[in-house]
Amino acid sequence: MSTVTLRVNGVEVTKDITPRTHLADFVREDLNLTGTHLGCEHGVCGACTLIVNGRPVRSCLSFAVACAGADVRTVEDFDDDPVMALLREAFSRHHGLQCGYCTPGMLATAYDIVTRLPDADEARIREELSGNLCRCTGYVGIVAAIQDVLAQGSHRSAVPVTAPAPLTAIATGWTPPPATLVAPAPVGQIAVSGKIDGGGTLTRSIAVPVPLERLWNTLQDIETIAGCLPGASIESIKPDGSIEGAFQVAIGPMRARFSGTAHIAFNATARSGDVRGAGGDRVSRSRAEGVIRFTAQPEAGNASRLTLDMTYKLAGPLTQFGRPAVVAGVVDQLLATFAKNLVQASKGEAIATSVPVGGIRLLLGLFRRLCSRVRS
Repeated sequence: MSTVTLRVNGVEVTKDITPRTHLADFVREDLNLTGTHLGCEHGVCGACTLIVNGRPVRSCLSFAVACAGADVRTVEDFDDDPVMALLREAFSRHHGLQCGYCTPGMLATAYDIVTRLPDADEARIREELSGNLCRCTGYVGIVAAIQDVLAQGSHRSAVPVTAPAPLTAIATGWTPPPATLVAPAPVGQIAVSGKIDGGGTLTRSIAVPVPLERLWNTLQDIETIAGCLPGASIESIKPDGSIEGAFQVAIGPMRARFSGTAHIAFNATARSGDVRGAGGDRVSRSRAEGVIRFTAQPEAGNASRLTLDMTYKLAGPLTQFGRPAVVAGVVDQLLATFAKNLVQASKGEAIATSVPVGGIRLLLGLFRRLCSRVRS
């Protein structure tokens, strides 16, 4: 058992729970807040969506102990919230619910849309809602309700209830990381040097114990770099420098192979560059596009550091897995293997075959990191 402290609906709560208890079961079973619904329990349907530290989160994929120190708002906490009042009225007026099972999670996502994207059009609303499934309405009434609230403009003056700051001391003995964290990282581990912003951007930093020139030479070898990244493969390199290839990944129950084109540019003077790419998966009909800007810098002790700034966008069914915590987990698992392979390649050593990231491996990796935090 682990002791966890977090703030739920404005009340500080401390409970003894098993480390594998996810947040949805915690609020339902331990706190009797049954307004949160459980559906697929794979992060697919969105019924369990809660607001954690001001952002919508899949509570069936979030361990309660991982949310220690966080501010959690369930549907029961929005009775007096003026923005949610507008949404409830609009949902009723436009018949945005039938059986009601998806509604708590749908309202949480709708709340995020009208407070974060006050000028969203219908296409953007549908894109933001793509991670919440409804088997009854066909989404028309739900989209119309959100459009109605946005069109009224009254949501701009109806200031949402301000959530209290996250707790600073928790019973598990470790403090949750701040929004920005810089820490040294041994080989194969990732040091966060930026923040996740709206699920669309990530910054990561990798310590590489090889001289800068050796690292830079490796980075310019496109085929070697592709071999270092789990799931990546190159089909052809065109005369104009563009690359045709594929990237395989498994997230939860979904497996995807994105085939597409990438363009790479290098700045030898600044020891930097960028990769711009886009691709699609035929099976899930999902599409991904993104930009990775990288910079290599020297460090003490004849070592180097590689900093990566990533901007990404997902469209299609896999958008439901585009929440920041899930994307960060996938990226960190990918980069942990990439860092090890990059060091071997820079030293001229053979690279072990990189197996594509899988859903089970991802969950086990997240669980192991969680347990190590709790033990510490």
